[in-house]
Amino acid sequence: MTIAVLGATGMVGSRVIAEAVARGHRVLALSRKPGDGAPNVTAVAVDVGDPEAVREALAGTIATGTVAREVTANGTVATGATARGATARGTTAPGSTPPHPPDAVILSVRTFPADREFLVGATRTVLDAAARLGTRVLMVGGAGALRSPGDPDLPVADNRAYVPDEYRAVALAGTAQLRTCEAHADADWVYLSPPAELEPGERTGRYRRGTDTLLTASDDGRSWISAEDLAVAVVDEVENPGTERHITVVHRPST
Repeated sequence: MTIAVLGATGMVGSRVIAEAVARGHRVLALSRKPGDGAPNVTAVAVDVGDPEAVREALAGTIATGTVAREVTANGTVATGATARGATARGTTAPGSTPPHPPDAVILSVRTFPADREFLVGATRTVLDAAARLGTRVLMVGGAGALRSPGDPDLPVADNRAYVPDEYRAVALAGTAQLRTCEAHADADWVYLSPPAELEPGERTGRYRRGTDTLLTASDDGRSWISAEDLAVAVVDEVENPGTERHITVVHRPST
Protein backbone atom coordinates (compact mmCIF):
# COMPACT_ATOMS: atom_id res chain seq x y z
CA MET A 1 0.00 0.00 0.00
CA THR A 2 1.12 3.56 -0.70
CA ILE A 3 0.17 6.10 1.97
CA ALA A 4 0.44 9.87 1.59
CA VAL A 5 1.12 11.79 4.81
CA LEU A 6 0.63 15.57 4.89
CA GLY A 7 2.34 17.14 7.87
CA ALA A 8 5.05 14.52 7.50
CA THR A 9 7.64 16.20 9.73
CA GLY A 10 5.33 16.85 12.68
CA MET A 11 5.14 14.90 15.93
CA VAL A 12 2.34 12.63 14.72
CA GLY A 13 3.13 12.61 11.01
CA SER A 14 6.73 11.50 11.49
CA ARG A 15 5.66 8.65 13.73
CA VAL A 16 2.92 7.57 11.33
CA ILE A 17 5.55 7.35 8.61
CA ALA A 18 7.84 5.25 10.79
CA GLU A 19 4.96 2.91 11.70
CA ALA A 20 3.79 2.56 8.10
CA VAL A 21 7.29 1.83 6.79
CA ALA A 22 7.87 -0.73 9.55
CA ARG A 23 4.80 -2.57 8.27
CA GLY A 24 6.09 -2.64 4.71
CA HIS A 25 4.11 0.24 3.20
CA ARG A 26 5.46 2.90 0.87
CA VAL A 27 5.02 6.50 2.00
CA LEU A 28 4.68 9.79 0.18
CA ALA A 29 5.85 12.29 2.83
CA LEU A 30 4.50 15.76 2.08
CA SER A 31 5.55 18.87 3.98
CA ARG A 32 6.78 22.39 3.37
CA LYS A 33 10.30 21.46 4.45
CA PRO A 34 10.74 17.76 3.72
CA GLY A 35 13.38 15.79 5.54
CA ASP A 36 15.87 13.43 4.00
CA GLY A 37 14.53 10.37 2.26
CA ALA A 38 14.39 7.04 4.05
CA PRO A 39 13.82 3.51 2.75
CA ASN A 40 10.42 3.35 1.01
CA VAL A 41 9.75 7.04 1.68
CA THR A 42 9.44 9.72 -1.00
CA ALA A 43 9.79 13.17 0.56
CA VAL A 44 8.18 15.99 -1.41
CA ALA A 45 8.05 19.72 -0.70
CA VAL A 46 4.35 20.63 -0.71
CA ASP A 47 2.55 23.47 1.04
CA VAL A 48 -0.81 22.12 2.19
CA GLY A 49 -2.15 25.65 1.75
CA ASP A 50 -1.51 25.41 -2.01
CA PRO A 51 -4.47 23.52 -3.56
CA GLU A 52 -2.80 22.99 -6.93
CA ALA A 53 0.37 21.57 -5.37
CA VAL A 54 -1.66 19.22 -3.17
CA ARG A 55 -3.71 18.02 -6.13
CA GLU A 56 -0.59 17.33 -8.17
CA ALA A 57 1.20 15.54 -5.35
CA LEU A 58 -1.75 13.27 -4.58
CA ALA A 59 -2.39 12.60 -8.26
CA GLY A 60 1.17 11.36 -8.62
CA THR A 61 2.58 14.31 -10.54
CA ILE A 62 5.07 16.88 -9.29
CA ALA A 63 5.21 20.48 -10.39
CA THR A 64 8.37 21.71 -12.09
CA GLY A 65 10.87 22.82 -9.48
CA THR A 66 9.53 20.64 -6.69
CA VAL A 67 12.24 18.56 -5.05
CA ALA A 68 11.60 14.92 -4.22
CA ARG A 69 13.98 12.54 -2.50
CA GLU A 70 13.45 8.82 -2.47
CA VAL A 71 15.64 6.13 -0.93
CA THR A 72 14.86 2.68 -2.21
CA ALA A 73 15.20 -0.49 -0.18
CA ASN A 74 18.71 -1.11 -1.52
CA GLY A 75 19.88 2.35 -0.47
CA THR A 76 19.89 3.98 -3.92
CA VAL A 77 18.93 7.64 -3.76
CA ALA A 78 16.88 9.38 -6.46
CA THR A 79 16.69 13.15 -6.26
CA GLY A 80 14.61 15.72 -8.10
CA ALA A 81 11.57 15.29 -10.33
CA THR A 82 12.72 11.91 -11.64
CA ALA A 83 12.44 10.46 -8.14
CA ARG A 84 8.71 10.25 -8.88
CA GLY A 85 9.08 9.76 -12.62
CA ALA A 86 7.99 13.33 -13.40
CA THR A 87 9.94 15.71 -15.60
CA ALA A 88 7.31 18.44 -15.74
CA ARG A 89 3.78 19.04 -14.65
CA GLY A 90 1.71 16.01 -15.66
CA THR A 91 4.47 14.18 -17.60
CA THR A 92 6.72 11.20 -16.95
CA ALA A 93 10.31 10.47 -17.78
CA PRO A 94 10.99 8.13 -20.73
CA GLY A 95 11.01 4.52 -19.65
CA SER A 96 9.75 5.31 -16.14
CA THR A 97 6.75 3.79 -14.41
CA PRO A 98 3.79 6.19 -14.60
CA PRO A 99 3.05 7.65 -11.16
CA HIS A 100 -0.22 6.75 -9.44
CA PRO A 101 -2.28 8.16 -6.58
CA PRO A 102 -1.77 6.84 -3.05
CA ASP A 103 -4.11 4.23 -1.62
CA ALA A 104 -4.84 6.40 1.43
CA VAL A 105 -4.17 9.96 2.56
CA ILE A 106 -3.44 11.07 6.12
CA LEU A 107 -3.66 14.74 7.10
CA SER A 108 -1.85 15.51 10.35
CA VAL A 109 -1.48 19.28 10.59
CA ARG A 110 -1.78 21.44 13.69
CA THR A 111 -1.04 25.10 14.39
CA PHE A 112 -0.33 26.80 17.70
CA PRO A 113 -1.43 29.49 18.16
CA ALA A 114 -4.62 28.31 16.46
CA ASP A 115 -5.13 29.19 12.80
CA ARG A 116 -8.67 28.07 12.12
CA GLU A 117 -8.82 29.51 8.60
CA PHE A 118 -5.66 27.68 7.57
CA LEU A 119 -6.76 24.36 9.08
CA VAL A 120 -10.22 24.47 7.52
CA GLY A 121 -8.77 25.49 4.16
CA ALA A 122 -6.15 22.74 4.20
CA THR A 123 -8.79 20.19 5.17
CA ARG A 124 -11.08 21.24 2.33
CA THR A 125 -8.18 21.16 -0.14
CA VAL A 126 -7.21 17.61 0.82
CA LEU A 127 -10.82 16.39 0.78
CA ASP A 128 -11.38 17.92 -2.66
CA ALA A 129 -8.23 16.35 -4.09
CA ALA A 130 -8.89 12.94 -2.56
CA ALA A 131 -12.53 12.93 -3.70
CA ARG A 132 -11.42 13.39 -7.31
CA LEU A 133 -9.13 10.38 -6.95
CA GLY A 134 -11.55 8.22 -4.98
CA THR A 135 -9.01 7.97 -2.15
CA ARG A 136 -9.94 7.69 1.52
CA VAL A 137 -8.68 10.38 3.91
CA LEU A 138 -7.86 9.96 7.58
CA MET A 139 -7.80 13.26 9.47
CA VAL A 140 -5.78 13.30 12.67
CA GLY A 141 -7.88 15.93 14.37
CA GLY A 142 -8.34 17.28 17.86
CA ALA A 143 -9.93 16.11 21.10
CA GLY A 144 -12.08 19.24 21.27
CA ALA A 145 -14.48 17.79 18.72
CA LEU A 146 -15.42 14.94 21.09
CA ARG A 147 -18.26 14.75 23.63
CA SER A 148 -17.39 14.92 27.32
CA PRO A 149 -17.55 11.62 29.22
CA GLY A 150 -20.61 11.63 31.45
CA ASP A 151 -22.05 14.72 29.73
CA PRO A 152 -22.63 14.08 26.02
CA ASP A 153 -24.09 17.56 25.52
CA LEU A 154 -20.84 19.22 26.62
CA PRO A 155 -18.18 19.41 23.87
CA VAL A 156 -14.68 18.74 25.12
CA ALA A 157 -13.65 22.09 23.61
CA ASP A 158 -15.87 23.76 26.23
CA ASN A 159 -14.80 21.51 29.12
CA ARG A 160 -12.08 23.16 31.20
CA ALA A 161 -11.37 19.85 32.90
CA TYR A 162 -9.72 18.73 29.66
CA VAL A 163 -9.02 21.93 27.70
CA PRO A 164 -7.29 24.84 29.50
CA ASP A 165 -8.24 28.32 28.33
CA GLU A 166 -4.99 28.77 26.41
CA TYR A 167 -5.80 25.76 24.22
CA ARG A 168 -9.50 26.44 23.66
CA ALA A 169 -8.95 28.19 20.32
CA VAL A 170 -6.98 25.16 19.11
CA ALA A 171 -9.79 22.86 20.27
CA LEU A 172 -12.41 24.95 18.50
CA ALA A 173 -10.34 24.90 15.30
CA GLY A 174 -10.39 21.10 15.46
CA THR A 175 -14.16 21.16 15.82
CA ALA A 176 -14.39 23.40 12.75
CA GLN A 177 -12.21 20.89 10.92
CA LEU A 178 -14.64 18.08 11.74
CA ARG A 179 -17.57 20.19 10.55
CA THR A 180 -15.70 20.78 7.28
CA CYS A 181 -15.42 17.03 6.82
CA GLU A 182 -19.11 16.52 7.59
CA ALA A 183 -20.07 19.16 5.03
CA HIS A 184 -18.08 17.50 2.23
CA ALA A 185 -20.57 15.22 0.52
CA ASP A 186 -18.18 13.66 -2.00
CA ALA A 187 -15.19 12.63 0.09
CA ASP A 188 -14.53 9.36 1.90
CA TRP A 189 -13.08 10.36 5.28
CA VAL A 190 -12.61 9.37 8.90
CA TYR A 191 -11.79 11.83 11.69
CA LEU A 192 -9.53 10.50 14.44
CA SER A 193 -9.58 12.53 17.64
CA PRO A 194 -6.71 11.86 20.03
CA PRO A 195 -7.41 11.93 23.76
CA ALA A 196 -6.91 15.10 25.81
CA GLU A 197 -3.17 14.51 26.26
CA LEU A 198 -0.84 13.53 23.43
CA GLU A 199 2.92 13.49 23.78
CA PRO A 200 6.00 11.58 22.59
CA GLY A 201 6.57 8.37 24.49
CA GLU A 202 6.73 4.61 24.22
CA ARG A 203 5.28 2.45 21.48
CA THR A 204 3.34 -0.28 23.28
CA GLY A 205 1.03 -1.20 20.41
CA ARG A 206 -1.90 -1.11 22.87
CA TYR A 207 -4.82 1.27 22.82
CA ARG A 208 -8.58 1.29 23.37
CA ARG A 209 -10.84 2.57 20.61
CA GLY A 210 -14.08 4.53 20.85
CA THR A 211 -16.27 6.75 18.72
CA ASP A 212 -17.25 10.36 19.44
CA THR A 213 -16.82 10.51 23.24
CA LEU A 214 -13.55 11.23 25.04
CA LEU A 215 -12.00 8.13 26.62
CA THR A 216 -9.94 7.82 29.79
CA ALA A 217 -7.40 5.15 30.66
CA SER A 218 -8.61 2.42 33.00
CA ASP A 219 -5.54 2.48 35.24
CA ASP A 220 -5.14 6.16 36.12
CA GLY A 221 -8.23 7.89 34.72
CA ARG A 222 -6.12 10.10 32.44
CA SER A 223 -7.18 10.79 28.88
CA TRP A 224 -3.85 10.29 27.13
CA ILE A 225 -1.84 8.33 24.60
CA SER A 226 1.71 8.42 23.29
CA ALA A 227 2.26 9.78 19.79
CA GLU A 228 3.80 6.41 18.94
CA ASP A 229 0.65 4.49 19.90
CA LEU A 230 -1.55 7.04 18.15
CA ALA A 231 0.47 6.25 15.01
CA VAL A 232 -0.28 2.56 15.54
CA ALA A 233 -4.00 3.37 15.65
CA VAL A 234 -3.73 5.52 12.52
CA VAL A 235 -2.08 2.81 10.44
CA ASP A 236 -4.45 0.16 11.84
CA GLU A 237 -7.39 2.24 10.61
CA VAL A 238 -5.79 2.71 7.19
CA GLU A 239 -5.16 -1.01 6.83
CA ASN A 240 -8.57 -2.08 8.16
CA PRO A 241 -11.07 0.78 7.80
CA GLY A 242 -13.98 0.81 10.19
CA THR A 243 -17.49 2.06 9.51
CA GLU A 244 -17.50 5.04 11.90
CA ARG A 245 -16.74 8.53 10.64
CA HIS A 246 -15.55 9.89 14.00
CA ILE A 247 -13.30 7.76 16.21
CA THR A 248 -10.97 8.21 19.15
CA VAL A 249 -8.40 6.18 21.06
CA VAL A 250 -6.77 6.14 24.48
CA HIS A 251 -3.86 4.38 26.16
CA ARG A 252 -4.59 0.83 27.27
CA PRO A 253 -2.46 -0.51 30.12
CA SER A 254 -0.92 -3.97 29.95
CA THR A 255 -2.96 -5.31 32.87
